[in-house]
Amino acid sequence: MRLGGRDVMVKPGSRAYELYRKSRLFNEARSTVHERFRHRYELNPEYRGLLESKGLVFSGWAPDQPIVQILELPGHRFFIGTQYHPEFTSWPMSPNPLFAGFVEACTA
Repeated sequence: MRLGGRDVMVKPGSRAYELYRKSRLFNEARSTVHERFRHRYELNPEYRGLLESKGLVFSGWAPDQPIVQILELPGHRFFIGTQYHPEFTSWPMSPNPLFAGFVEACTA
């Protein structure tokens, strides 16, 4: 089970990277964000290659472990899924970059 604050490596060039790179959560030197978790689910690694071959992008993972934390569907207006809870690092006047990106995509 993953609980509490943990780092997530973010793939450069991904939509998650572009959303996070100017935020207070992003560590540019390590290409990581620090997010809060409360889950016990993981992607079965046997399906990763198949899903990637169909266009899904795994853009975030646990450092030093093959645990997927962020996935995206390129070409979609906004399709990002996370294992962590971005609401835990959001405030009314300072939303998590994923929420800000979602609202921006909805209003475009």
